[in-house]
Amino acid sequence: MPKQKFYVVWEGRTPGIYTTWEAAKRQVEGYAQAKYKSFESRAAAEKALKESYWAYVKKSDSKPPSAEKVPRSAIVKESVAVDAACSGNPGDMEYQGVYTADGKRLFHVGPLEDGTNNIGEFLALVHALAMLKQQGKPSMPIYSDSKIAQGWVKKGKCNTKLERTGRNDTLFELIERAERWLAANNITNPILKWETESWGEIPADFGRK
Repeated sequence: MPKQKFYVVWEGRTPGIYTTWEAAKRQVEGYAQAKYKSFESRAAAEKALKESYWAYVKKSDSKPPSAEKVPRSAIVKESVAVDAACSGNPGDMEYQGVYTADGKRLFHVGPLEDGTNNIGEFLALVHALAMLKQQGKPSMPIYSDSKIAQGWVKKGKCNTKLERTGRNDTLFELIERAERWLAANNITNPILKWETESWGEIPADFGRK
């Protein structure tokens, strides 16, 4: 009987320790820059999970993240890509979501006055999550190139310091609605980081850079 192995996923859809490769594979397959490794005991796996992935790979085996190039073959085509654009900071802001495989627009909101790009990225992610839930697609990945927006979604809070001006009341109503949606719904869709350095601009980019 083969010896039990324990699989540590540092970066994947749901980081943690898995007791079968099949379970671990579901967390890392198609996930850009996934980091994982097998261990012979649960104690070793638990220790590793608390530490850095880079402490468990040889320097000759891998390069640090800043030097990595992620192949385009890692992109999950059956997914949604979101992005935002803002003219000024604050300024007129809009956001959209497209089908990653062909760039077909799925939704577009704005422009909204006195917004920021980070708020747009946050609203775009929540909009995509709500849309996919309504469509019965709880497992379709969503790509975003904003770590800040991904962090806000994870915490369920748009942590902006933007002040109300009267002109952006509609924007703040959208933020509050998005936060209520996050509080009332479990996120099942993987939110993946779009690797701009390796893949170029995200398909939902407005092309104004």
